[in-house]
Amino acid sequence: MSILIAVDHGNYACKTPNFSFTSGLIELSGKATIYETDIVEYMGRIWTLSNERIRYMRDKTQDDRFFILTLFAVAKELEHMGIDSPLEQIDLAVGLPPEHYSTLKEKFKAYFMRGKINFVYKDRPISLVIRHVFVFPQAFAAVASRAQDMLDMPRAFIVDIGGYTTDVLLMREGVPDLQYCRSLEDGVITMYNPIIGQVNAKHDMLIDDGHINAVLQNKRTSLPTDVQESILEAVKLHGNEIINQLRELRVDLRANPAVFIGGGALLFRRHLEESPLVMQAEFEEDSKANAIGYKLLGARQLKKLTDQGQLHRVQSPFAGTGGMTGENV
Repeated sequence: MSILIAVDHGNYACKTPNFSFTSGLIELSGKATIYETDIVEYMGRIWTLSNERIRYMRDKTQDDRFFILTLFAVAKELEHMGIDSPLEQIDLAVGLPPEHYSTLKEKFKAYFMRGKINFVYKDRPISLVIRHVFVFPQAFAAVASRAQDMLDMPRAFIVDIGGYTTDVLLMREGVPDLQYCRSLEDGVITMYNPIIGQVNAKHDMLIDDGHINAVLQNKRTSLPTDVQESILEAVKLHGNEIINQLRELRVDLRANPAVFIGGGALLFRRHLEESPLVMQAEFEEDSKANAIGYKLLGARQLKKLTDQGQLHRVQSPFAGTGGMTGENV
């Protein structure tokens, strides 16, 4: 049997339908200790997750780090499903920003097709083959489950505010128009450093990303009121700057309704709802919406292949070893 697993490779966080973790890795120089249980061993190298993000990469296939993050995501999902034996095959559903979709789709797909993959997660060996890789446009995936509700909307923008990018996709009567998509290299990550610098200069206080997120999410914090006000004002300016940049790209949110998605959109929500530059805004509450959408779209694609008789089996890498036999979904 093949298992469908969806992974959203964000610049700020990697997400599956059930998990979200920072897109950061540390390579360990020696054998992991008992305190470092959340590790992956692959091709003779040992990795653990880190809160230090990988620097922004438009093309995430440049090295193996996002592949390693995918192994973490796959292992976490398998563990969540209660699957503790080696699998023969999985189907992987992933995505790309709409503006990069046509140029990077095949390269991103090939990045994961590596034949038999052997790795260790938490001292548990896992062997698998990725049978199919389905690549979908981000933003559309996040609203795939509600596309039916958008059929009576002539035009609506899906605005995905992520870690390092803001991606916009035009929906025409519930159908994505991939000829009209925009991407800004401006998101939440580009906001943090200027705010940290401003707070240091104005209040002589050292803060980090976590402090800023806590203020935006109304979480308990020991920051003085004047520092919190400085953070909120800077965030408001950054949110308005993103909207103004979109207007320059002919994305006018005063003339068209918008559905905001992504963790960044949730952080900016208060300011977006109050902005005179936004006419009508809906928000997707789950920051894992893209991953959930990838799984939904991947399941549809698998059904389509099954109905067309095109679903293929992977030759078992465990043939003759007593392993699992290949089965179609």
